Amino acid sequence: MTKAAEQDKAFIDGVWEKLDKKLSVVAERSRDKVPYTTENGTHINNHNISWWTNGFWPGLMWLMYYGTKNDTYKQTAERTEELLDEALEGFFGLHHDVGFMWHISAGVNYRITGNEKSKVRTMYAASTLAARYNLNAKIIRAWNSDPCVAIIDCMMNIPLLYWASREIGDPRYKHIAMSHADTTMENHIRPDGSVKHIVEYDVETGEYVKEIGGQGFGEHSSWSRGQAWALHGFILSYIHTGKQEYLDTAKRIAHYFIACVCDDYLPKADFRSPEEPVLYDTTASACAACGLIEIARNVPEHEGKIYYRAAINLLKALDANFCNYEMDEDSIVQMGTERWTDKPETIGKTTHIPIIYGDYYFAEAIYKLKGYDLLFE
Repeated sequence: MTKAAEQDKAFIDGVWEKLDKKLSVVAERSRDKVPYTTENGTHINNHNISWWTNGFWPGLMWLMYYGTKNDTYKQTAERTEELLDEALEGFFGLHHDVGFMWHISAGVNYRITGNEKSKVRTMYAASTLAARYNLNAKIIRAWNSDPCVAIIDCMMNIPLLYWASREIGDPRYKHIAMSHADTTMENHIRPDGSVKHIVEYDVETGEYVKEIGGQGFGEHSSWSRGQAWALHGFILSYIHTGKQEYLDTAKRIAHYFIACVCDDYLPKADFRSPEEPVLYDTTASACAACGLIEIARNVPEHEGKIYYRAAINLLKALDANFCNYEMDEDSIVQMGTERWTDKPETIGKTTHIPIIYGDYYFAEAIYKLKGYDLLFE
């Protein structure tokens, strides 16, 4: 083992140990919550049970359980999964993010334990996602209101459909996922590897209408978490299908992302925003690192080193600058940002706050580097 490899291993093992030491305590005290962020260091229970981020907490618990076999994590994950039944039963609050909600929670439970009820929950979510497919536009419709739009985030939800096809032997789910990925590849990914967040389509004809500015600075900008969703999502689609264009697209987006962060590996909220104010979004780095690790695993070794090193650099920057391992703070990764804004009053409310998916993807990246299985495959 080279000295660099030894240093990387020491970093990975050290972070995993810190994660387990802290999360084993937080798992117990937040067992009856569905957290999104914290207030004064304490997880706030999300009372909107259909909120799109509600699967990340049980997903985080399953990652930690698989890597440690500590039953505290398993019990907390199972408890949260039960709480989410209210969202499934309510139905009308469901949306395109059901993959985030159930693939990494109930889906992982089923894969690890064989729990049939978890399988049913996950299949219900997959069927709900598939039902959002617009035949003419060839996209999975985002949100539940007009206009008819597709968003880049959905690339992270369609692995739920690949799983469903494999699980029940029905290729329709996979066909829908690939059709959505193909349309996204054509209409969301710019030639330079930057990404459009939102694209509008005519709900009847399916024709492309326009790009809409989303959670980044504006139209034609480059929202960093959208870049991460795309990078990670396309490599997952490649893993599920073997379609070379998905790997090529993931690499193109990765090259753009790496070029935007390579000076210090500190993630700006938008890569094409004004220099002031300086807004970070740590969730973008964490998610991108996960995708970069998967790219590294799926290309020749000499090429993979580029993506592996970028992932390590992102994670080291997060650990050194943005992680809180103290026991009086329930979250770990700080300085997440929901959307780009130039309004100073949002600091500490929607910008530069801990967000649960920052913790999830940071832990997932370290989990992958430890060599554990891809639980949500």
